[in-house]
Amino acid sequence: MSRFEKVSFERWKADCGVRGLPDDELRQWYEAIKLPRQATGGSAGCDFYMPFNLSFEAGSTFRIATGIRWVTEAGTSERERVLLIMPRSGLGFKHGIRLSNTLGVIDADYCDSDNEGHIIISLHNPSDHSVPLAEGKPFAQGIVVKYEIPEGAGSDDVRNGGFGSTDN
Repeated sequence: MSRFEKVSFERWKADCGVRGLPDDELRQWYEAIKLPRQATGGSAGCDFYMPFNLSFEAGSTFRIATGIRWVTEAGTSERERVLLIMPRSGLGFKHGIRLSNTLGVIDADYCDSDNEGHIIISLHNPSDHSVPLAEGKPFAQGIVVKYEIPEGAGSDDVRNGGFGSTDN
C-alpha cells in the first residue's frame, strides 16, 4: 500500500515561503500539519489540509507547501499508480478556485526526488473577492488511480527533481 508522510521540517521550511518567523513558530505550524485522509468512508479522495491561515486574494495565485509526500514502494505494483490532485469541489463551485495547472499529477517515483517528494499545490483565485482558507481546513484532495503503460511506451529514465523535471 502507498501512504502519506510528512516531509522533514527543513524541507517544509525551505519550500513554505514564509520568511522572518522564528523556527519555533514555524515548527508549531509544521507539527500541526495533518496527513491527508478521507472525509467519509465513501470518499474517493483524501483531503489535504491548510498548514496555515491564508486570505486568498482575488485574482491571485498561491503555492501551498503542504508538508506532505506520497510514498510508494519501489519494485511493487504500487508503482503503477498515480496521485491526482484537485481542489475541493466546494471551493471550485462557490469561488471558482482551481489548480494553476488544472490537474496535479504526482508520479509514484516523485517520492524519491531530492525534494523528498514534497507536494506543493498551486491554487488560483479568479474571483473578484478574497477567500479565507483556514489552518487545518481541507482545501484540496488527492485520488490514487491505477494506470497502465502501453506496450513499447515505457521508460527506464530516473527522476530527480520536482515540477517540470521530466521535460525533455
